[in-house]
Amino acid sequence: MKIRFIILIIAATLWQSLTAVAAVRELYVSPTGNDSNIGSVKEPLLTLQGAVARAVALQEDAATDGFVVNLAAGTYTQYEALEIDTSLHKPIEFRGSNTAERTTISGAMQAERFTAVEDNLWRVRIPEVVRYGLRFEQIYINGERRFRAQSPNRGEFAGIKQVKHIPIDSTNLGRDIYGWEVLNITPNNPIPFGNECRTQYIGEDAPTSKNKEALGQPLITFFHKWDTTRRPLLHVDSCGVMTIAGRGVYPWNTIDTRSRFFAENDFNFLDAEGEWILSEDGWLYYIPCEGESIENTVCHIPIAQQFIKINGESIKQQVEGVKFSNIDFVYASYLTPNEGNVQMQAAAGIGTVVEANFARNIHFADCTIAHTGLGGVWFKRGCSDCSVERCHIYDVGASGVKIGESTIRDNRAEITHHIKVDNNIIQHGGFVFPCAVGVIIFHSSDNQVTHNDIADFRYTGVSVGWTWGYGYSPAKRNIVEYNHIHHLGWAQLSDMGGVYTLGMSEGTSVSNNVLHDIYSLYYGGWGLYTDEGSTGIRIENNLVYNCKSGGFHQHYGKDNIVRNNIFAGQIRTQLEASRVEEHLSFEFSHNIIYYSKGVMCGINWANVGHKSDYNCYFCTDSEKKIEFQGISFDEWQKKGQDVNSVIADPQFADVAAGNFTPKNKAMLKKIGFKPFDYSKAGVYGSKAWRQKAELSKEQEEAFDKLVDDYEKEMITDW
Repeated sequence: MKIRFIILIIAATLWQSLTAVAAVRELYVSPTGNDSNIGSVKEPLLTLQGAVARAVALQEDAATDGFVVNLAAGTYTQYEALEIDTSLHKPIEFRGSNTAERTTISGAMQAERFTAVEDNLWRVRIPEVVRYGLRFEQIYINGERRFRAQSPNRGEFAGIKQVKHIPIDSTNLGRDIYGWEVLNITPNNPIPFGNECRTQYIGEDAPTSKNKEALGQPLITFFHKWDTTRRPLLHVDSCGVMTIAGRGVYPWNTIDTRSRFFAENDFNFLDAEGEWILSEDGWLYYIPCEGESIENTVCHIPIAQQFIKINGESIKQQVEGVKFSNIDFVYASYLTPNEGNVQMQAAAGIGTVVEANFARNIHFADCTIAHTGLGGVWFKRGCSDCSVERCHIYDVGASGVKIGESTIRDNRAEITHHIKVDNNIIQHGGFVFPCAVGVIIFHSSDNQVTHNDIADFRYTGVSVGWTWGYGYSPAKRNIVEYNHIHHLGWAQLSDMGGVYTLGMSEGTSVSNNVLHDIYSLYYGGWGLYTDEGSTGIRIENNLVYNCKSGGFHQHYGKDNIVRNNIFAGQIRTQLEASRVEEHLSFEFSHNIIYYSKGVMCGINWANVGHKSDYNCYFCTDSEKKIEFQGISFDEWQKKGQDVNSVIADPQFADVAAGNFTPKNKAMLKKIGFKPFDYSKAGVYGSKAWRQKAELSKEQEEAFDKLVDDYEKEMITDW
């Protein structure tokens, strides 16, 4: 019996060893580590790339199921992107410190201390400019973005009198249209004209250029409708004729006399606090802001352009199982190409500091991405089951989060899907590319954009779809819900919305969002905007208020449902629609429309094919008649529209305090409106996290003042 018992014990032990679950192996990284170390607690590694290399070397161990990389608190300088490819085929998680001191990956070098040239002008030598050919277009002072010298100064944009496009004589490279030498064009720094053209812009307040010492070409940025175009400024003559290099703009959105612009990177523009310029001999000149002293000023110069690149080889050979948590990624650069940047809606082709292709189960949680020249995160080609959660993405040069591609791949398996963007603060973006979007979904399906706070962009908050018209679109079943989207536009671009959609989008929901304070330059400061063939979208339980051009606007589309929303207090028009089509464009029912300024509906609302019923309309100005483009409410009902709708005060709890809870129970019952809790929109979690999402009082006041100033001027849509 004893022998049998011993045999059973031995057998059980052998079975346990054979069936043991492989363990997750831990590696350690420290700012004082060394990549030649083994990655233990006592011998930590120095860099993320060193940790990946160590994981690749250890992954064949059968007892290792994956890796956790523990990063100690502190700052890690990283000038090159961390690259993860299929050479690592086991899961890996990078965990930053959860202590009060964060784990920070910095892509910047710190300059030496400034010295005073005069009372309001400092300078510091950047020897790498001459020694290594370093170039940079962004700097950060005490963690805040500063802008290259501009004309007019930031926030001011001048008008244009005349535009001419003139083909280049390829035999005359290096000279402008008058035969004068082009500024800063050298054999080592050519502008590749090729088949491009020069463009003359005759400005009312053209900048006077004298770029004799600044490093790099002066640059001019044009704002035209929904686009921005950035081009080298070659010459400005005494009559205000600006000569611009680069390919001509696309015909569907040209630069015209209503376009605006600013110029940058010329010593003659260095005249306002917070501005800077870099000279050819490596001196960085800076005009300090109020309260800054040489002793308390730290200048960071971004070197890295990207932080993370995750690249599989194909759908069959993907990178899987990578997670980053509790890590701050800060300071990254963008360098404008010699030819500038062509116009592109939503800055579609502009990259991000984090990019993934052919990747699955990639996750970012509790991270920060800030102070960048490019955008934040892009799940680009062939990605699925990835997420960005509880991240703070702010002060970015372009978009916050991008999903999918602007190209429809022949292999449909390569179309990105099932990406989750939840509970993030995505604010203060588009500083290099103002036409960038907070969160954009291109050709991609089954994504969730939920509970985010998206604010302070110059264009749209959330954009969904990338097919114009009724052609094939992969953008199906996307969920845009419970987001707080606000303070967009800032009177810089037009044709924009809080949520903007394109194309056939069956199964898509834009619901339970709160959208407000959206103000365009000319036309199109809308809350909810279904554009260019938007189809099959449910728009429900949204609160939309204080938008310039309307709470809801449909350009054209079909079979959209707009119901149980509150549209309150838009500035000029409450509701708009554009294109008349033979089919049913949308159903508009069980909504509350409440206003005091402007008109009830505009553009083509009365003519577009839609069904409207069970709505409540109310204007607080008793002298205004509620009309549908000149049609009285009675006449409107006789036309078969809004037969069961009412004109009644919804009795909101406190409009002045932003409380839009309707108290008129009789009205609610009459139109079948179902009250919804709009306080659930936006981020959730700790009080500190929710407070972090609040814009400063100064920013909100600046936005309100801007709106008041523009409304006094009453700039018309066209």
